[in-house]
Amino acid sequence: MGSDVIAVPTLNSLSGMQSQVGIEAVYTQPDRARGRGEKVQPNAIKTWAKEHGLPVVQPDGFGNDEIQRLLNLKPDIILVMAYGHLLPQVILDAASQGIYNIHTSLLPKLRGASPVETAVATGMMESGVSLMKLVLKMDAGPICDQERLRITSLETAGSYREKLALASPLLMQRNLSAMLDGSIESEPQDEQAVSYCRLLVKQDGQLDFSQSARVLSNRINGLNPWPGCYALLEGVDLKVGLASWSESDDAYEPGQIVECSTNRVCVGTGEGLLNMLNLQKPGGKMLQAEIFLRGYPINLGLRFVSREMHA
Repeated sequence: MGSDVIAVPTLNSLSGMQSQVGIEAVYTQPDRARGRGEKVQPNAIKTWAKEHGLPVVQPDGFGNDEIQRLLNLKPDIILVMAYGHLLPQVILDAASQGIYNIHTSLLPKLRGASPVETAVATGMMESGVSLMKLVLKMDAGPICDQERLRITSLETAGSYREKLALASPLLMQRNLSAMLDGSIESEPQDEQAVSYCRLLVKQDGQLDFSQSARVLSNRINGLNPWPGCYALLEGVDLKVGLASWSESDDAYEPGQIVECSTNRVCVGTGEGLLNMLNLQKPGGKMLQAEIFLRGYPINLGLRFVSREMHA
């Protein structure tokens, strides 16, 4: 059960374990309108399943008919990753050897809807993926295994998601046999160490230059590719796709542009200097600063407008 491209490497891994397991069905979200043209298209999970000749089920929810349909499959294991549906208890109890979830954080940290973005946006040095038994309470099940991954310099949520996607199959390779024979071990989560992350919205991309350059840099990189960060300059919202930060002994007005060099647009903040490395004008493409400035010159001394940054 999954609806996001992040689960594709795990599906590829499972399809290569045919001596141990067979995939009876793939559950995913109904087709949605996507892209600029708002054309209804299948997601990456449905596309993968069709290419591999597997039955695809796309319920809007789990009423009696959908519950019975799943029970008729008599699954040994249900594996969930980025599915997007809350599952009732009858589904949690449907598989003879249990239902498991791959979550993209080191639980109990970052339960919730945006663990990858939040890990990068808050400046965490490390996160990872967790294999847990699924329970009714969100992301609260006992943990079976984890794979830890460092968050590197200039990491974006997009680049880190790709690393987590490739790390997730390791959890299945290490644990599938024990999952199938019922011998897998798990430990309850430490409820004292729980943290939560929320659903992101477009307004989370606003930047307040009175914040420190470190905070702003983390926010820009963590919200790339979505919702993306943007800053208002002379009435135009410029999107900022990648940033770094540096210390400064000089005091500049928050938002003041102090340098436009071959590789960055340097901006004053509440503490330190924010280096905008990739920028995009409305209707344009995301470009490295040097290329961006050739077609969109920015004058020194201008100021980006600060706007409220959501916590």
